[in-house]
Amino acid sequence: MTIKSRFWISLIFSLPMFFEMILKPFGWMLPGHTYTMFILTTIVMAISARPFLHSAWAAFKNHHANMDTLVAIGTATAYVYSIYAMFTGQDVFFESAAFVITFILLGQVFEEKMRNNANSSVEKLLNLQVKEAEVIVDGKSQMVPLDDIKVGDVIRVRPGQKIAVDGEIIEGSSTVDESMITGESMPVTKKVGDKVIGSTLNNTGTFLFKADKVGKDTMLAQIVEMVKKAQNSHAPIQKTADKIANIFVPVVLIIAILTYLVWYVFLGNSNISSLLFAVSVVIIACPCALGIATPTALMVGTGRSAKMGILIKDGEVLEATDKIDTVVFDKTGTITEGKPKVTDIIGNKDEVLQIAASLEKNSEHPLATAIMDKATEQQLELFEVNEFKAVEGKGITGSIAEQRVVVGNTKLIEDWNISQELQEQMKNLQSEAKTVVVVGKNDEVIGLIAIQDIPKATSAKAISDLKKRGLKTVMLTGDNQQVAEVIANEVGIDEVIADVLPQDKAHHIEMMQDQGRNVAFVGDGINDAPALTTANVGIAMGAGTDIAIESGGIVLVKNDLEDVVKALMMSEKTFNRIKLNLFWAFIYNGLGIPVAAGIFSGIGLTLSPELAGLAMAFSSISVMISSLMLNKVKIA
Repeated sequence: MTIKSRFWISLIFSLPMFFEMILKPFGWMLPGHTYTMFILTTIVMAISARPFLHSAWAAFKNHHANMDTLVAIGTATAYVYSIYAMFTGQDVFFESAAFVITFILLGQVFEEKMRNNANSSVEKLLNLQVKEAEVIVDGKSQMVPLDDIKVGDVIRVRPGQKIAVDGEIIEGSSTVDESMITGESMPVTKKVGDKVIGSTLNNTGTFLFKADKVGKDTMLAQIVEMVKKAQNSHAPIQKTADKIANIFVPVVLIIAILTYLVWYVFLGNSNISSLLFAVSVVIIACPCALGIATPTALMVGTGRSAKMGILIKDGEVLEATDKIDTVVFDKTGTITEGKPKVTDIIGNKDEVLQIAASLEKNSEHPLATAIMDKATEQQLELFEVNEFKAVEGKGITGSIAEQRVVVGNTKLIEDWNISQELQEQMKNLQSEAKTVVVVGKNDEVIGLIAIQDIPKATSAKAISDLKKRGLKTVMLTGDNQQVAEVIANEVGIDEVIADVLPQDKAHHIEMMQDQGRNVAFVGDGINDAPALTTANVGIAMGAGTDIAIESGGIVLVKNDLEDVVKALMMSEKTFNRIKLNLFWAFIYNGLGIPVAAGIFSGIGLTLSPELAGLAMAFSSISVMISSLMLNKVKIA
């Protein structure tokens, strides 16, 4: 039976007793009075309270005490004593047992509703999936259910349609709204060779793409699975709370017994009045809020993070993130774009670039790709090249319109004329850690092209924001010291560790940890996996390799370094909310017990069992509301 059903049963059978309590001063009572109350409360105890009693009994058999122990003992005491009082002609308080169960279930109904709201992020992600897609088979298109799409299938996507699975565009171009997966608000331009993500929305163009990940391997499926695991995980701090609760419950029972003895034996109060004080202590002390303080904050925090394109794998990561003092970055593909780009052209820019691109158009070298991309960007027309020849380790030679042309490094033009000015400019560019390509025509150097793997547009701001938060930043790279230091200075990195072999990255992380640092490592390649695993917190860039993503405790879907800052902030906010929830849960119980015990009865401040139950229910609701406020906190 659901919590909601148990609540409605409890409410329906408690209401007649509530009306009697209100109308009794006016002379109205239930037909059958005490016996009717006994029947109504027995139904509540048998149906609505049964799970509490079962849970308490199971805990007792295992020599433990839990939150249900207090509910069960409090209500059972009120119920059993009232049966005794009924047959001995004394006052009964059946209504207290029924009301307490009703109010506690009311709190659980609200808790369940808020929990479902917090967990809705997973359902919303699942609802993004399309049901079918237009697959091209033997030149003909046919609609195929999502579950039947296989790796290698060619799929057509028209304007306004959702992309079915992950893949790579093989024909056409478009802009794609990826906000539902990455949190990126602006549409992203996609062309042949670009990756597309399943369940994102195609905007303007029609294109064909080849499926490369389907079913549980798609990014959406992995996000959903990761969010589910995170929301069902436990932060280590929860274990401490559980241990405290294990001690807290027996202590409360002792306090309740002492309360009864003080009021009945030492202060000479009536038996029923003394018992009411004891039952109120048991009910108000029930640490239900303690039990939901961690999981509710975890659910809301990880759910909101997922909407931002930040996947936090579990509660342990949150707690570890709270202690981070050093952030270590891989360089290529993490701080930098990972794609060499033309940064400078010296000489007649169009002529130099045209000659270089004409020679390089058949090469697959990364530097050739950078030159071709620049020529395409400038919309330059390429020349026809004759006598094409690749000179290993030096470059390319050929002829254009019967003029000898070359593109390559300085070894290729040792016997050529190069002006003093170009030589100085070459040295300046090389001092900036740029690779310089020489372009020559008819035995004379006519220009230079500088190529560099440039930092991402957001890297400098992300590093600056981390440093403002008091974190030390380190670059750990296999690149040479000069290149690494130039990039580090450009983005503001504090410390550079260069010339590191891939297998040694984890060792450097361990050395930092031996110095007492708590390290977060940010990387994206296969060679980063050991370091991601070794670090206190591994942050994997989502555009990286599957093995790197699997090794990371946090995954950034957008491949944007600013999300490192957001991930650390969201983790900190969530963990702080857990601590706040636990603090108020303990304080609430601590303040409530003296009031329930009647210490302040002299000034008229007391709590009946039913009011104690209502207060306890609202303590759980307040913790839920506190956790839901994570959806509103500002993340810069």
